[in-house]
Formats: sequence, structure tokens, C-alpha cells
Amino acid sequence: MQTPELALYQAILQLNTPEECTSFFHDLCTPTEITAMSERWKVAQLLNSQTLSYRAIHEKTGISLATIGRVARFLSQEAYQGYRLILDRLNKGEP
Repeated sequence: MQTPELALYQAILQLNTPEECTSFFHDLCTPTEITAMSERWKVAQLLNSQTLSYRAIHEKTGISLATIGRVARFLSQEAYQGYRLILDRLNKGEP
């Protein structure tokens, strides 16, 4: 029997369009959770561009320095490398 976490990931893999993702995530998450995930993804993209400092990202977005530091750590030090996987795919134009 699969774990609830794995079942969630399997469900997410069934989404085919941005509209389907919007519907599913708005059912699944609170507005605050969606905002938090969106902010982390924005930070990952900005850090990946390597053109802005943490402070500049904070000033541009209002996202906390703690969040920026956490995302930076996951981009460069943590083993999961999920941000890196997607950033690289998007950079290469992969689906």
C-alpha cells in the first residue's frame, strides 16, 4: 500500500494543464500555502538567474530573507535537487 505522500504525488502527476493544476491546488491548499509555494518558486528562479543578491530579491519581491536563504540552501546544498531538476528542464525547454 502506498503512503499518503506518494498517493499525493501520483495524483499531481495526473494533472495535464495549468488550469487543472489551478483547480487541484486551490482545492488542496489554502491561499496562504499557495502564496508560500509561489514565493519559493519565484525565489528559486531569481537565484538561478544569478543576477540579484538576496537583499535585492527581498527588496524586489518582499519575500523574507529567511525564505530566500532556505531556497538558496536547497538549490545548492540539499540532496533532493527538485528545484534544480525543474529549473534545468525549463531552461532546456523540456516539458
